[in-house]
Amino acid sequence: MSPSGPQAAFDRWRYAGVFLLLFLFGTETFLVSPLLPTIADDIHVSESAAAQSVTAYVLVYAVTAPFLGLLSDRVGRRRTLLAGTALFLLANAAAALSTGLALLIVSRALAGLAAAAAGPAIWAHIAETAPERVRGRALGLGMALFSCGQVVGVPLGGLLAGATGWRSAFLALAIGTAAAVPLLLRQVTGAPTAAAPAQAGGALGAVLAAWKHPALRRALAVNTAFHAANLGAYTFLGVVLVDRFDLTVSALGLVGVLVGAGSVAGSLLGGRLGDRARAAGRHHLPLLPVWGLLLAAGIALSAAGPGLVLALLGVTVWFVASGGFVIDQQTLAGTAAPDLRATSSAWLTSTMYAGTGLGAWAVGAFDDAGTGSLVIGAGLALASALAALAVTAGLRRGAGAAAGTDGDEEGAAPAPAADEAVRP
Repeated sequence: MSPSGPQAAFDRWRYAGVFLLLFLFGTETFLVSPLLPTIADDIHVSESAAAQSVTAYVLVYAVTAPFLGLLSDRVGRRRTLLAGTALFLLANAAAALSTGLALLIVSRALAGLAAAAAGPAIWAHIAETAPERVRGRALGLGMALFSCGQVVGVPLGGLLAGATGWRSAFLALAIGTAAAVPLLLRQVTGAPTAAAPAQAGGALGAVLAAWKHPALRRALAVNTAFHAANLGAYTFLGVVLVDRFDLTVSALGLVGVLVGAGSVAGSLLGGRLGDRARAAGRHHLPLLPVWGLLLAAGIALSAAGPGLVLALLGVTVWFVASGGFVIDQQTLAGTAAPDLRATSSAWLTSTMYAGTGLGAWAVGAFDDAGTGSLVIGAGLALASALAALAVTAGLRRGAGAAAGTDGDEEGAAPAPAADEAVRP
C-alpha cells in the first residue's frame, strides 16, 4: 500500500524504468518522419512507400491497444509490461537489420504492438502505485519524459543517423530498451490488479466496458474532439507557418522543439495543478475545459495571429494545453473506474489517433491550410471545452451523490473519494 497524507512523497527513482521506457516510446513515435528521405533513398523506394512504416506503427497501436489494455487489467501490469518491452527491443533490433521495405514495415508494426501492450500498463502502474497526493505529478512527469523523446531523443537519433546511418538510430533504441529491463524487473512488482467484474459479451464486452461507464464515455468523446483539433491541426502546422512566414526547414525543426517543450511544460504544470485541486477536495478535474479554451487560443494565434512572434507564442500555448489535457485525462482514466485502468488508458490513445485522422481529413478539405486550421482546429477545441464542462459536472454530481449516500447511511463506513478509491 502506498503512503498517504502529508508524509506521502514521490520517489522518482522508483519509476526510473518506466520513465526511461516512456522516453524511448516518445522517440520511436516521432523518429521515422525526419529520417524518411534517408531511409527511402537507402532501400530504394519512394518516400510515400517508406511512410507506410509510420502508418504500420500507428495503425497497429490504435487497433490493438484496447485489447492489450484489457490483457493488462486481467493478467497484471508486470507481465504485460515486460512482454511489451521484450517485443519492443526485438522490433527495434529487426528495424536496425532491415535491408528492404517489407522487414521495416513488419518491424514497425511489431513496435506498435509492443508499445500498445506496455504503454497502458505503464500508465496504470503509475496511477496505482504513486501516492494519491502526488499522482498527477507522477503522471505529468511520465508524459513530460514521453515528450522529451521528441525534444531530445529525435534530434539525438537524427545526429546518430547522420553520422553512422539510419539503422544506428533503431539500434540505439534497442540498446536503451535493454538498459530499461533490469530496472523494470526490480521496480514493477507482480502484485495482482483489482478483479474486473464479468462483462456481457466476453472479451469484446470487457474491451468496450469503458464506453458503458458514463464519466469515461464522455471523457473519450471529449478526447476525440480535442485531438481532432490538436493533432489534426498540427498535421498542417508546418504548411501554415511556411505559407505565412516562408520559414526554412531548419526553422521548422526549431518549431518542433518548441512543440515538444510546450508539451513538457504542460504535462508538468497539469500534474501539479491537478494535485492541488484534488488536495483542495475538487475531484472533478475543473481544468479540462480550460485546456480546451487554451488550445483554441493557441491554434487561432498560430493560424491567424499577426506576426511570427505571436504565432510562435500560439504554438507554445497550444502544446502547453495539449500536455495539461493529456494528464487530466490519464488521471481520470486511472481513478474513475479502477478495474478498467489500463483499458481506459488504451482507449484514450485509440480515440486520440481516431481524432487525429478525422481532424487532419477535415482541415485538409480546405483549400487554405490556415483557414482549415482556424475553422476546424479552433472550432473543435471550443467544442471540446464545452463538452468537458459536462464531464466535470458529471464527476461533481457523482462525488456529491456518493457523499450524500454516505451521510444517509448511519453507521456505514464512509465511501472513499475518487482518488482514495484507487489507492493501492
